[in-house]
Amino acid sequence: MSFGFGGERFVATYRLAGDEAKAYAQAQDICLEQTVELPDALVTQQHIREHVLGRIENFARVDDQVYHARISYAVEIAANEITQLLNVLFGNISLKPGIRLEKFELPASMLEKFRGPRFGKTRLREIFKVPERPLLCTALKPLGLLARDIAELAYQFALGGVDIIKDDHGLAEQHTAEFNERVERCVQAVARANQATGGNSMYAPNITAPSGYEYGSALEAKRLGAGAVLLCPGIVGLSVMQMLANDADFDLPILAHPAFQGSFVTARENGISHFCLFGQLNRLAGADAAIFPNFGGRFSFSQDDCRAIVEGCNIEMGNVAPIFPTPAGGMSLERVPEMRAMYGRDVIFLIGAGLRSHSPDLVANCRYFREMVENV
Repeated sequence: MSFGFGGERFVATYRLAGDEAKAYAQAQDICLEQTVELPDALVTQQHIREHVLGRIENFARVDDQVYHARISYAVEIAANEITQLLNVLFGNISLKPGIRLEKFELPASMLEKFRGPRFGKTRLREIFKVPERPLLCTALKPLGLLARDIAELAYQFALGGVDIIKDDHGLAEQHTAEFNERVERCVQAVARANQATGGNSMYAPNITAPSGYEYGSALEAKRLGAGAVLLCPGIVGLSVMQMLANDADFDLPILAHPAFQGSFVTARENGISHFCLFGQLNRLAGADAAIFPNFGGRFSFSQDDCRAIVEGCNIEMGNVAPIFPTPAGGMSLERVPEMRAMYGRDVIFLIGAGLRSHSPDLVANCRYFREMVENV
């Protein structure tokens, strides 16, 4: 009897640290831990052994003390839910050292159950009316400004031609700039700038909030005229982002911020790869753009890490559209040519403090930013 299992499987690739014997034992442990959570000797039902247990499809040496194991799982045990898929991919084994989730491969039958980004790269370009050049983004900061002062910054950024003016990830419901007042003022400020320039800049408020409130914040942002939103899936959960991306009453682009996700990727022997976390998982959960620290900034990401994220944002995933990689984190205007050479045109460049420190004239700085991106 098949007990309702159709035989189709999805695959996860794990990086395992240790000698061959240790790494292979880890791979065997993953097959059990991520499914039945019992010792092999206690799994006596034949249909569970045949269908439910993880299965090592390939085990290969990568380098000294490093092995890759491709392990497959029955599609049914993920239940077509992103929460359960995450649990199967990296649930209990996230607590064990020497294991890193590198990537996953889902068959078409599973991908069809995940809508992914509502817009993705192609439709975002249509929304912003930017067919070729990289999109430009900046952040409203510092925390502690009054709402009217934040709105004035948004006005100057939009007047200078920045496409996306987002809240900093720490801007929430602070008493100095409460959500509704801040959103209303910033929307009006950006609209005023667009009217003056004929541009199409948009404001993206941070809707990261306690459970049960993020949905209301999202709808309120839309009602007040926001053009997109910022969300921290590492804090509220990837399933919350998926819920918003799928909701018919909420149809704004989502920028995924990496706050609280750093510990997944900063250790080479543990966690989740940059490719998988910021690329594949963001896409599957509905982000339209994935913000991450650029190489050479104030964070530790390397060029290879950033290239892996770009690949994860663009690799073929069936019906799940590619999304914009969005490098950020301590970038200066002087580095724009280097970034253009690295990322090409299908990218959103996010420069915050560097945009403000270039000269005292913020509008001129923004125009210079845009000229550099267009002319490289």
